[in-house]
Amino acid sequence: MRLPSVGDGQSVALFGGSFNPPHEGHVHVSEIALQRGYVDQVWWLVSPGNPLKDHSELGGVVERVQACQKITRNPRIKITAFEARYGLTYTEQTLRRLLPIRPRVNFVWLMGADNLAGFHKWQNWRRIASMLPIMVVDRPGSTLAYRSAKAAIALSRYRIDESDAPILPAMAPPAWTFIHGPRLGVSSTAIRNKLRI
Repeated sequence: MRLPSVGDGQSVALFGGSFNPPHEGHVHVSEIALQRGYVDQVWWLVSPGNPLKDHSELGGVVERVQACQKITRNPRIKITAFEARYGLTYTEQTLRRLLPIRPRVNFVWLMGADNLAGFHKWQNWRRIASMLPIMVVDRPGSTLAYRSAKAAIALSRYRIDESDAPILPAMAPPAWTFIHGPRLGVSSTAIRNKLRI
């Protein structure tokens, strides 16, 4: 439940989610952020439970953390249950608690384009955008989210070109970018549905 180790001045992408279960799509989004040199590390913040999702099939935090540890082979992808440790439910709460603990780290929020489509439903989403830069990675079926999503439209003047993404972690928020690239069509929901058959 502790925060991973990180050096002052490094850049870290925070990738929040239920990871119920974790899958190669999560790894893929993380690897894009790492391989293109945008960040030094990616931290998977394993949530106690997404407030916008049904919890009836949600596995325990320890079980999901262990599953995340098994699927990630890159040592620069770190797993933490930081939110469970402090009883945090919403991303804004998490950021208010986490950012002051590591004030010399350049954090960005990492999300798949499928999450951008519903970002406007997150509690205090505008405040989140004002707290740290956001990196959105393309996902199947969501390529046009950077043009059509309500939050993307509202924040359109703060979007930087993908070619400038390497400087995103050092930018003052609000700032965000959309990363195009190969897409991996897998989701936690699809995996759970397949297991039910």
